[in-house]
Amino acid sequence: MIHRVSHKRLSRDTNARRALLKNLATSLVLHERIVTTTAKAKSVRPVIEKLVTKAKNDTLISRRYLKSRLDKESAVKKMLELIGPTFKERPGGYTRILKLGQRPGDRAETSLIEFVENISEVAAKKKVEEKTSPKKPTEQSKAKKDEKKAEVKTKAKTTTKGKAKPKAIAKKEKSAK
Repeated sequence: MIHRVSHKRLSRDTNARRALLKNLATSLVLHERIVTTTAKAKSVRPVIEKLVTKAKNDTLISRRYLKSRLDKESAVKKMLELIGPTFKERPGGYTRILKLGQRPGDRAETSLIEFVENISEVAAKKKVEEKTSPKKPTEQSKAKKDEKKAEVKTKAKTTTKGKAKPKAIAKKEKSAK
């Protein structure tokens, strides 16, 4: 009996295995489905599950974590903008593995690993909603507009006929009124 074995070795040393899983994860994120051997699909599944869980929260820490685990910046961007929000409500189980049969060349068991939800359709729906819905001003933009209005009013009070009055004179005029 072999005890305490946490993962498959995939006939590779540690660095080659990490590189393989990193490449498979990046490919899966970019293409949303990949065909590979069943052993590799089963090995990459927990890696992807953890990455999607991290991508649910778009923070600097999660961005750096994803960047260290994925090869390309475009994959990190896609994880944070599309895949993470798509699975925001789902507690787990983001991928599925479908067995395809044996490969003709070496008779290896092949499988298709893909995301449970179609990310491309979700992205298309999001773009359509953004185009049709009117943009609402955010709280920060409202606050900035209010600050600018207040600034313009204070400048108007302190200036007369294009010339600025010293602050001491402006205060005396206010107290006299």
